Amino acid sequence: MQIPIKRAIERVPGGMMVVPLLIGALFATFAPGTPQFFGSFTGALFSGALTVLAVFYVCMGASIDVRATPYILKKGGTLLFVKIAVAAVLGIVSGQILGELPVSGGMFAGLSTLAIVAAMNDTNGGLYMALMGQYGEPRDVGAYTVMTLESGPFLTMLTLGIAGLSAFPWQALVGAVLPLLAGMIIGNLDREMRAFLSRAIPVMIPFFAFALGAGLDLSRVWQAGLLGLGLGVAVVVVTGIPLYLADRATGGTGVAGVAAASTAGNAAAVPAIVAAANPAYAPAAAPATILVAAAVIVTTVLVPLLTAWVARRRAPGRVAEDTARG
Repeated sequence: MQIPIKRAIERVPGGMMVVPLLIGALFATFAPGTPQFFGSFTGALFSGALTVLAVFYVCMGASIDVRATPYILKKGGTLLFVKIAVAAVLGIVSGQILGELPVSGGMFAGLSTLAIVAAMNDTNGGLYMALMGQYGEPRDVGAYTVMTLESGPFLTMLTLGIAGLSAFPWQALVGAVLPLLAGMIIGNLDREMRAFLSRAIPVMIPFFAFALGAGLDLSRVWQAGLLGLGLGVAVVVVTGIPLYLADRATGGTGVAGVAAASTAGNAAAVPAIVAAANPAYAPAAAPATILVAAAVIVTTVLVPLLTAWVARRRAPGRVAEDTARG
């Protein structure tokens, strides 16, 4: 007898991130003593998020081919620059208003500069590549090899520093990007190692998601309700418009730009890493994780709908071709 567990999880937007995160949060809310009770390897599963993420970024780096074609460099570089530039501007503005701490009360309770920057900085690569496979061209899919440089906490830390908030020691900044760089070196020196390590990327996601969820109390999740929805919509609108215009300006149809206007599942891990590097952000980490996770879900639903709409308007021939093939 076979139970389609994987298929069921993948029906949930961002399921491989969201479902394990929720399971971990259920333990944290209703059985918070579980990791201490069992200890050993079981306890390590609840508390090993940073370790698993370190391995994840090595594998992610190995998937990046530095010998990208000029088109891939232009397309991916443009989308990468626009995404992080928008996040930087918002980080500077919100940093002047909010500082490092989250909003303590009212309808914006839990919102922080950390949550805004983390949600805006990182594109959902799997979603982007799937949408480009359907509505774009193969070389558009390849553009994500450049955009993977968004992954990890480095750009978020850098943006927070640029915003004039609590700075990070240079060791923390370098340490945040070293696993990614190490993976890039290994993967580009040996294609077989790239293939070997790249296969582990999706496997890591549910494990670090579970460990992150184990630090979240669901009694606070209700606060993310409309605020989490609003943050997700803001990611699509605020990053989507500049990305669309940038894609058009570089000769594209705008489809790739809209497809990149999402929040990556692993972005939910960034607040915890940032807080570990600088305790000034510790109060914002837990609510930011919840808000970013909500943004992952919202953008995973909205971006495909908008991408399909733009594709019908800008590339009707390709959409008709795909429909005929399907």
